[in-house]
Amino acid sequence: MTEQDLISSVIRPEIRALTAYKVADATGYIKLDAMENPYTWPEEIKVEWLKIVHDAEINRYPDPEARSLCRILKEYNQIPDQSEILLGNGSDEIIQLLLMALPANATVIAPEPSFVMYKQVALCLGLNYQGIPLKADTFELDLELMLATINSQQPEIIFLAYPNNPTGNLFDRNAIEQIIQQAPGLVIIDEAYAPFTDSNFIQQLTKYKNLLVMRTVSKLGLAGLRLGFIAGNSLIINQLNKARLPYNINILTQCSVEFALTHPQMFTEQTEILRQERARMFLQLSTLKDINPCPSSANFILLRTAKDQATNIFHSLKEQGILIKNLAPHKGLLSDCLRVTIGKPEENNAFIKALKIAIM
Repeated sequence: MTEQDLISSVIRPEIRALTAYKVADATGYIKLDAMENPYTWPEEIKVEWLKIVHDAEINRYPDPEARSLCRILKEYNQIPDQSEILLGNGSDEIIQLLLMALPANATVIAPEPSFVMYKQVALCLGLNYQGIPLKADTFELDLELMLATINSQQPEIIFLAYPNNPTGNLFDRNAIEQIIQQAPGLVIIDEAYAPFTDSNFIQQLTKYKNLLVMRTVSKLGLAGLRLGFIAGNSLIINQLNKARLPYNINILTQCSVEFALTHPQMFTEQTEILRQERARMFLQLSTLKDINPCPSSANFILLRTAKDQATNIFHSLKEQGILIKNLAPHKGLLSDCLRVTIGKPEENNAFIKALKIAIM
């Protein structure tokens, strides 16, 4: 038996057909490709945090329910008392838990382009995935097509990123509410970028039994701790909890996030700087020839470039020490698109300077 025969015999066709999720090596670059908060903590807060970590009982298993952390997250995110939350090792694990809980041959719907892991995990699990193209001119939901697909496919789960990644826009609220009302199954509103917008669906959790809201602390500034959560109807959350592996949130993540969220002002100040930089960046990008920035409610901006120029610009920026995300390989609506994360002012200035050279 050859190696290829062995792989074919033990690995499902759905997995063999996929491409692994790749993360670029950012060593030596100004890193503006991963929607991270570029700011670290002040030294005095780091000293306090190290005391907490010092006392963590790493010889013991962590609280399997992370009860203290759940209470803090509910308060910090203003989640209704009637709703419950479930924690995951980043939003990725939450998506995996949701899709693992579905019946065989279940249907999953999401707009495209959107967060790639909805499709990736659905296909890994052998589920029926249906991507619904966004409107090409605005990246807005095609509500008529969405509702028609819901009616014909009767999906068990619909994912809606709000704001959407990689486009950065907030879908029309009325359209989302119509989708929730017509959906026969669950609607997951992915609010990963909630710190950068004032619009959310958290308070709608008690209005719709089939609505769940997913969030993460990664974009807030805690990406290295890998913590996501989903909130909603307690009966649904309790069922999802059965698919969760025990002790999935380690003790260092639990105590570190608990500590971090006792310093909300630090994150508020950092987020406000990034919002201001987003507005400044958008204005500067709007003045550049053949660069069309898309309005964003997240901590990144999607750029449409001249036809067939996105990859050339990406490589030019990389040669100048700036790493952003090249979306052109995704093709379709993203064929001529790049995505840049909002960094510190000096990083953003370096990007703009390099971009001007790249498009000369």
